[in-house]
Amino acid sequence: MRDKVDEAVGALRGLFPETPLQLNEYLSGRYGASIYLKREDLTPVRSYKLRGAFNFFRKVIAAGGSDKTFVCASAGNHAQGFAFVCRHFGVPGVVFMPVTTPQQKIDKTRTFGGEFITIRLFGDIFDQCYAAAREHVETIGGYMVPPFDHEDIVEGQATVAAEIEAQLPDDVTPELVVMPVGGGGLSAGMTRYFSESLPSETFVFAEPSGAPSLKRSLEAGEIVTLPKVDNFVDGAAVARIGDLNFSLLKRFPADQVMLLPENAICVTITEMLNVEGVVLEPAGALSIAALEAMGRERLEGKTVVAVVSGGNFDFERLPDVKERAMRHAGLKKYFILRLPQRPGALRDFLNLLGPDDDIARFEYLKKTARNFGSILIGIETRERGNFTDLLGRFDAAGLGYEDITENEILANLII
Repeated sequence: MRDKVDEAVGALRGLFPETPLQLNEYLSGRYGASIYLKREDLTPVRSYKLRGAFNFFRKVIAAGGSDKTFVCASAGNHAQGFAFVCRHFGVPGVVFMPVTTPQQKIDKTRTFGGEFITIRLFGDIFDQCYAAAREHVETIGGYMVPPFDHEDIVEGQATVAAEIEAQLPDDVTPELVVMPVGGGGLSAGMTRYFSESLPSETFVFAEPSGAPSLKRSLEAGEIVTLPKVDNFVDGAAVARIGDLNFSLLKRFPADQVMLLPENAICVTITEMLNVEGVVLEPAGALSIAALEAMGRERLEGKTVVAVVSGGNFDFERLPDVKERAMRHAGLKKYFILRLPQRPGALRDFLNLLGPDDDIARFEYLKKTARNFGSILIGIETRERGNFTDLLGRFDAAGLGYEDITENEILANLII
């Protein structure tokens, strides 16, 4: 297997140079460790998905299959890698995307593929889109290029591990390798490549809390299809891990899978953008968010490799990311206040705020009783502990309030 992956690495060099493995001084200092980032956000399509797609194509074409059309279903990084490879080999491709796909992603995919691809929008959700792509492949007798569940895809993603091994200093062996997990193609390929050189406890798998397909499957001892997923981390929001990939990963205990809250991932996105100038999509931030979850106590003194898996971030999402990050960090809260309908009531409330407390949202909801009214208020502050003091002042003043910050139903409806 290693020989095949090494061969794929050599073939990839005709497409793009190896992505850098960088010792990150900021994160290393923060955790008292040697933190290396494998920068897959620096491929031509800003994700590792290009590797698996290229490996699939080159094998089909080498076997004389360049006379047929290639087809994929994706609204994200797989579509862009697929399109890039179609143009590289000069072969026709059809990309099926849900009708709800943001225009920015459609435009990027078309840019990468140029005249060699056709984009078809079908269905409101991915399952409908995927079914249409499968039907199209059967109709035309083409090739379906899966996003993760295929031997050639897994082999292509394993080239990340081969590059890491070649790039690490000769006297350095990683004690932890942190990888993001969606469908499992990357983690299956990397762990298989490293299986003879690194102990199994070296590997840490990072999944979004809203899409724990690998963890739930490992817990059950068989593949579990999740009834629903949170699509915020869209590059890793997979309801069912790949069959092949699970067969390669089922040897790992479930406690080696870390579930990262979506809002915690937002903290990583904003921090890496503000401090390091690194643009990460939610799936691309998973491994670095896992470092924060492990903390200095577990990481100190260790050599750690974290795969930065993608940088296709739509900046229209930035306000939502910032909002989620502040809520997770405890720097922003939302309250429903019940204020008496009398002169000076609002002034009395404002006097309860501290010098670092700022009103970010103020909305009168409705009059709930003859003498009282309800107000939605959002408050930002500079230090997490400021809210402890503020709520103490609320209680001392006898103020009626409800903290709805973590109430997802109310937050989604009102905020």
